[in-house]
Amino acid sequence: MRIVIQRVSEASVRIDNKLVGQIDAGMMILLGIEEADDQSDADWLVQKVLGLRIFSDDEGKMNRSIAEINGRFLVVSQFTLHASTKKGNRPSYIRAARPEHAVPLYEYFIHQLGMLSNTTIETGKFGADMKVSLLNDGPVTILIDSKSRE
Repeated sequence: MRIVIQRVSEASVRIDNKLVGQIDAGMMILLGIEEADDQSDADWLVQKVLGLRIFSDDEGKMNRSIAEINGRFLVVSQFTLHASTKKGNRPSYIRAARPEHAVPLYEYFIHQLGMLSNTTIETGKFGADMKVSLLNDGPVTILIDSKSRE
């Protein structure tokens, strides 16, 4: 699993011009799932997300977690995070998980994140054509891959 986290002042997702998810301060998380992923990848990522200290303290240092600022989450599926650009100019998505594998893991990730953060998670809709808007705060953008665990 790969996630791109953006620290945001606000973020939203629309489908067919209808607002389906919206947050104020918090994390916008783009989630990509590959065929080799399982629940242990999701569990590891959830713990990593909850522990990240990427929000400013009173001195302006990134020293607070999302819980410490009462932040929210917006999670959007994005299979293109597993794009391969090795050959040619058209990306290949062969490593991205098929929906029958990806949807349960996407839902599991959201469920675990909500349960452990004790908050409602805003989302897009898996597989939909979405329009995502955000105001990146910082900017702060972090890429985490459960297979490299760096």
